[in-house]
Order: sequence, then C-alpha cells, then structure tokens
Amino acid sequence: MSARIGIITFPGTLDDVDAARAVTRSGAEAVSLWHADADLKGVDAVVVPGGFSYGDYLRCGAIASMAPVMGEVITAAEGGMPVLGICNGFQILCEAGLLPGALGRNRDMHFICRDEWLRVENADTVWTSRYDTGAEILIPLKSGEGRYMASAETIEQLEGDGRVVFRYAGEAPNGSTNNIAGISSANGRVVGLMPHPEHAIDALTGPSDDGLGLFLSVLDATVTA
Repeated sequence: MSARIGIITFPGTLDDVDAARAVTRSGAEAVSLWHADADLKGVDAVVVPGGFSYGDYLRCGAIASMAPVMGEVITAAEGGMPVLGICNGFQILCEAGLLPGALGRNRDMHFICRDEWLRVENADTVWTSRYDTGAEILIPLKSGEGRYMASAETIEQLEGDGRVVFRYAGEAPNGSTNNIAGISSANGRVVGLMPHPEHAIDALTGPSDDGLGLFLSVLDATVTA
C-alpha cells in the first residue's frame, strides 16, 4: 500500500498541483487537503506548498498559520508526522511555530526567479535521506520574501545541531543569514526550504530532477515507519 501524502490548498496557493505531481511521481498517493477543514484525512505526511496564501496580507504565511487545517498539522507534527514547507509553506511553518525564525524581504527588494544551486548540509532528515551530505542540487527559486532571519542564538543553535538542511552553494541571492536555504525541526521530521523542489522532478520540465529526492526520501520513511 503506497503512502498517502497530503497537499494543502489555501486561497492564493499556486503550487499545490505541482506538489501533487511530485508526490505522484515518487510513487505515493497525493491527497488534497483544504485550508478550512480541520481534517488531515489519515495521511502519512503533509506538504505545505508555495504561493501567496491569503494574498500575503499581514506577514507572509501569518493568516494561513491560523487556518483550521494548520491546527491539525501542528498536532500531527508534534506527534512525529513528516511535514514539508516549500517557499510560502516555509513561511507558514515559521509563523505556526513549527520552525524557528522568519522570512523577510529579499536583500535587494526584488522578486527573484531563477535556478539555484543548493548544497545538502544534512542528509539525515526524513526529507533528505536520498541525498548525500555535501551533494549539490539544482532547484528553482522564486520568491520576494525569502531572506531567512533569526536571532544570533537561534542561528548558533541551528548550526550547532545540524539543523541547516540546505544552503545556497554560492552567496544567497536573497541575503539569507549564513546562506541558509532550508532548516529542520529538532527531530528532523519537519523541513522548510525556500526553493521549489517540486519544480525539479523531471529534466524535461525543470532544470533537473534533483528535487525528486525529497519526495522519495519521505516515501522511504513512511513505508518503513
């Protein structure tokens, strides 16, 4: 029986269909989850996709973090369910308190849309086990508020605990602290990243198929769990 991975749709979500396609390509079943329903439909993992939830009013992800479905996601994540936040999803996970820090306006105040090399810093999370630590992957980046920020104490803790999962291979184009592109929870089961792995699952439609590894990794974790 294949794993069932939920994909949340909020008003303004753009990449739920792409995320579902990535889940399907990995061999799992994609399950649609609606923001207003406090029901995860018995899924094994959740993807919070990118877009402009609720039009990015207030802070990006702030309104979405209080949606009924997110209360269930928080509870499930606290119980060990794997959760992945991509771009706006990363912002939502930070706003919901599942990941530390915040995402602010890009350093040069411009929207960035380009393919970006990332270095895998931690291959021991449920979302990165298919990679080798130190591997470089090519993933699209498209965001206006992707600059990761946190207190000096939080950054020191993330670095010391190996919770920086992805780092921009070169200088972060958005000015992220320590070139951080993605981080994890302490148990490695919640991961957020600003670039879009769901847009890099097939070399015919993206710059590479490097992003598929995230979805294959969680499939391994849910099948063996």
